[in-house]
Amino acid sequence: MRLLLDENVSKPLHQAVGAFVVGHEIVHLLDLDRWSGTRDERLYPRATAEGFHVILTNDARQMQRPREVEAIAASGLHRIEYPHKHPGLIGLGLAIATVAAGLPAVLTLLAEADGQRLVTLRGIDPAPASRLRVVDPAVAPPKYWPDQS
Repeated sequence: MRLLLDENVSKPLHQAVGAFVVGHEIVHLLDLDRWSGTRDERLYPRATAEGFHVILTNDARQMQRPREVEAIAASGLHRIEYPHKHPGLIGLGLAIATVAAGLPAVLTLLAEADGQRLVTLRGIDPAPASRLRVVDPAVAPPKYWPDQS
């Protein structure tokens, strides 16, 4: 399957996807000659003509613009969207984690799909309490923790 990463997908995310997604061709739009700046209405038919099967984007507003929705529908391409709502390194980490957690399963699903699919990767909860647990063993020693007195 040929996967095109939209212009708004960060290069570090491209590198991460390339490291764990095997058996698929992954191309970043910015690496294609004269594709940068292509409007979405033209991007989808162009990607179809070039033999892509999937576009990965973080542009959630595409599905709220009638001309872009028409272009997506007419292209027949699968569209995968992921959230990127948080700035900086934390936002990049969450975006990479979201794509890393969902993309392999989605690509398997798309390979078996009998038609076009629109997929939204839901994300990884950014609240530290839902992502990790920190224990201070001096305050709350775990079972079998040696006595430090």
